[in-house]
Amino acid sequence: MRPVYYDTETTGISSSVDRIIEIAAYDSEKKASFCHLINPGIPIPKEASAIHGITDEMVKDKPTFKEIALEFIDFCGSDAVLIAHNNDAFDIHFLRNSFTLAEMSMPNWTFIDSLKWARRYRPDLSRHSLQFLREYFCIPANQAHRALDDVVILEKIFQFMIDDLPIKKVVELLSKKTILTHMPFGKYQGKKITEVPSDYVSWLAKSGAFEKPGNEPLKEAFEKLGLSFQ
Repeated sequence: MRPVYYDTETTGISSSVDRIIEIAAYDSEKKASFCHLINPGIPIPKEASAIHGITDEMVKDKPTFKEIALEFIDFCGSDAVLIAHNNDAFDIHFLRNSFTLAEMSMPNWTFIDSLKWARRYRPDLSRHSLQFLREYFCIPANQAHRALDDVVILEKIFQFMIDDLPIKKVVELLSKKTILTHMPFGKYQGKKITEVPSDYVSWLAKSGAFEKPGNEPLKEAFEKLGLSFQ
């Protein structure tokens, strides 16, 4: 298993409607990087450009995802473990949908969500965003919210978080079900599950928080306390 850190910038947050406009990856073993702006075939909303700085003008003459897909596959290789921050709720869905729209099969890569790892194994931290972790680990700032810059930061952060654990062991640990004992996010982050008010738990259920990727263990933890969400 070979770690390849990756990140996407997109036209918005819905993988079924929005499209990738930049994809970047970094192979920490080969010390090689991959980065492409992509023409999404749809306009980039101004609010999205305000975050990552990518405009319609910048991508109008760039290749489509289909035109760079094979290059990305070759860069990653068949033995890659693709690592992204918030992968399970964001990047993997955009990547999978991009391959589908290109009428191509996405390779059977293994994926790691570094946000999931941080929430599970660093519950002592008040937040787990990429920029918060960068500051916590005293990593110098760069151009946040551009794909390659975020990938470079992520590689450094993840090495701090896993220390000398091999990637195979990280994958194994993340695949195991765990029962949460503390709230991983939100208003009561860090509080024991048993101390979270039932009305707040009901609000989480009604808002759909428990149905989001990665939040299954939280739902199970509250269900073990006898709470019902029907």
